[in-house]
Amino acid sequence: MDKSSDHAVVITSSEPEMSDRSGFEPELGGELRQNAIFVDETVCIGCGHCAHTASSTFFLEEDYGRARVIAQDGDDEELVQEAIDTCPVDCIAWVNYNDLNKLEEARKHQVIQNLGIIGDGSALRRSIIP
Repeated sequence: MDKSSDHAVVITSSEPEMSDRSGFEPELGGELRQNAIFVDETVCIGCGHCAHTASSTFFLEEDYGRARVIAQDGDDEELVQEAIDTCPVDCIAWVNYNDLNKLEEARKHQVIQNLGIIGDGSALRRSIIP
């Protein structure tokens, strides 16, 4: 009988468990925020208001024309809240930091329709006018 099979192996990790997260981590702005910002891209209409209001937090991603969070601590909380409050389709929300990872994981499996061309429409004009 092999002696090594008689002993259990215990693996420890220095990484904190998700339940150990407080929401005050540096990536969330330190003590500024207890919650994270999430954009439901399946609801977003790509109006760009959030990106204009809080440009260090939101941007319009190029593939689908939907708003996305670029930095959780990009703008102050009041400016982010203004962007949330004025969203015409109510697709931006404060979420618990522990839920953010679950929401981001679910996003990987979503089918998102392309809303069109971002910018001045010059690519569209080039495709129409030979």
